[in-house]
Order: sequence, then C-alpha cells, then structure tokens
Amino acid sequence: MKRKAISYAVIGAGNGGLAMAGYLGLKGYKVNLYNRSYDKLVDLIKDPIIYLTGAYEGEGRLYRVTSDIKEAIEGVDVIMVTTPATAHKELAVLMAPYLQKGQIIILNPGRTCGAFEVLEILKKNEADEGIIVAEAQTFIYACRALSSNRVKIFSVKNEVKLAAIPSEKTEKVIRTISDAFPQFKKAADVLETSLNNFGAIFHPAPTLLNSGHIERCQPFEYYLEGITPTIGKVLERLDEERIRVAKALGVKTLSAIEWLFESYGATGDTLYEAIQNNTAYKGLTAPKGLNTRYIYEDVPYSLVPISSLGKELGVETPAIDTIIGLACMMTGVNFWEEGRTSEKLGLAGLTPAEIHLFAQKGYILKKSLEEEVVA
Repeated sequence: MKRKAISYAVIGAGNGGLAMAGYLGLKGYKVNLYNRSYDKLVDLIKDPIIYLTGAYEGEGRLYRVTSDIKEAIEGVDVIMVTTPATAHKELAVLMAPYLQKGQIIILNPGRTCGAFEVLEILKKNEADEGIIVAEAQTFIYACRALSSNRVKIFSVKNEVKLAAIPSEKTEKVIRTISDAFPQFKKAADVLETSLNNFGAIFHPAPTLLNSGHIERCQPFEYYLEGITPTIGKVLERLDEERIRVAKALGVKTLSAIEWLFESYGATGDTLYEAIQNNTAYKGLTAPKGLNTRYIYEDVPYSLVPISSLGKELGVETPAIDTIIGLACMMTGVNFWEEGRTSEKLGLAGLTPAEIHLFAQKGYILKKSLEEEVVA
C-alpha cells in the first residue's frame, strides 16, 4: 500500500491508542505509537502490527513503537494524544523540548478545558511557538483492547466536534486530518468542545451508583444494564446543569439526548430510552474495579471544571457537586483540589467575553477590551 503524506504519532497504548494507531496503520499512514511504560509495548516492538476487529477488520502496521517521547513525535505532522486527561500535564512537559514548529497536538478528547491546560504548560516551557493545540469533544471510537496488540472497535461516531487554540487554526487542523478522519467537524472554539463533554454525564455517576456490583466483580453491560430509569434521571439533572453553565458562557451545546441521536442515530423520549436504543453500546461492559478513569479522570477533569466555571458565572450546580462529593467520599481523594479549576486554567475573574477571547486568540486581551469599552 502506498504510504499517505501525513504522518502521525499516537500517544498512549490503551484502548483508544491501539484502536487509533491500528486504524491509521491499516489505512497506510506512517504512524508511531508511544507509551510511557515499556512493558506494555514489548509485543508490539517485536512485531509492530495491531490486529483490528469490529468496525474495521485487518492489520495495522506501525512505523515505530517506543517509550521514548522524542522518538515518537520527532518529525511527525500530527500528535494524537489518547491518554486519560490525568496524563495531559505530564505529557505536555515531556513533549515540550522536542516539539517542532508546525506540529499539531490533538487531545482525544480534551475532556473539559484540556487544550487550555496543555497550552499553558507549553507557554511556561517556551515551547508553544508555531504549535497548534486542539481538542476533540469526545473519542471517535467505542473500543476495547483485547490484548497488547489486538483491539475491537465496536463503533465509529458519525461526527466529532474539534477546536483549536487559537480558533482560527481549527480549519487547518481539520483539513490536515480529514483524509484519515472525515468525522471531525469544526466547533466554534474549545469552550464548545469542553462543555459538550458527555463523558462528564455518562461516566462518573453510573459508575458510582453501580459501585456495589462493580466491587463484587459482577459483570454487566455498562450502559444498557448499569443505567436504569432512575439513574437516567440523575444523568438528566447533571446534563441540565452542564447546559446552564454553557448557556451562561454563550456556548452552543447539545443535550445528551440530542448528542446520542447526532452521534449514533439513537432516539428516545428520555435519556434512559435513548441509551437503551443505542446499539453501539451493546457489549460494552462495566469497569472491573472502581480504580477507573470514569472516576479518576472524569470527576477532576470534567465535572470539577464545569462546576468551577459555574461558580465563576453564578450558576449553581448542586447535582454535579453531589456526584463530585460522593466520589471524594468513596475514594478518599479530594478531587476539588486535584481537578481543573478556573484558577488553575487562568480563567478566574474573567467575563464570558474574555474567556471566549482567550479561546479564540490563545491569550487574554483584557486591556484591549477595556480600551474598546472606553472608546
């Protein structure tokens, strides 16, 4: 197969990383796969082929498999970060010395405000010049790794919104990756991708409310059996609060029901019904323990920043705060301290217009705004 012009580095060899790297290899792209842990890569270093089943069938050949971040990203056009958001800060620091002008970093997904966080770290390390940081609203696949070199892609989303900082670079990013990923569509800015983060709705609450089954290692289908009509009502409350925070920021957002229809064609009068009617969720089982990214990623990097932005904007989020509090109590971790807050993201004290300008320009134009008002 003739190799495609665009080259990729996929960061992370978990479920999503194996699926994305395998798909790119299958389609003939030059793709490097990086994982911090060498042990996880041993089989792929010996035989750099990922075997795909499900939505894509075949063998994806990798160009390079490495636990050396410099080797992974050197000379590639696009860096697809597929790790949990818990790793974003560390990865930004690791990549900073080796980034080259013109490279694009895409967080798959950014969860809430991931691109803000990574850009700030690159700036502090004086590594942001000529680098575009973008984030996807969600991960493009529903997938599971079957072994260290085999992965099943259950389904591919019809559409995934993506935005870059500065937002004027979004079209360039989408144009660059459109041959491999035509599903990515332009969002207004990273606030739209951040506040249309449906992992915040679908992951922490069902996991915590099914914790008894999970701790007993009782297998069940996560979405179809774990989300009952009552848990569905909880998710609807969370979703209503997310939408109110987005509205206060002037961000275009879908409800979770609308998103299920847009992404999967699933319909229902309630969120519970729409989830039950989503065939893409069939076969997706619950986490095997409570030490899962559905809590340790989605609470501090999704729910906490939404709650924090709500507090900045005067929007109450009692249901979201209840789930965060429950997660803190059950795990013993203070996610309020660990998570992304407005203060950590440099957004504290900014007006909605200033926050949007930050997303659109990559820096704050508070002085310019004041001058415009005076004029």
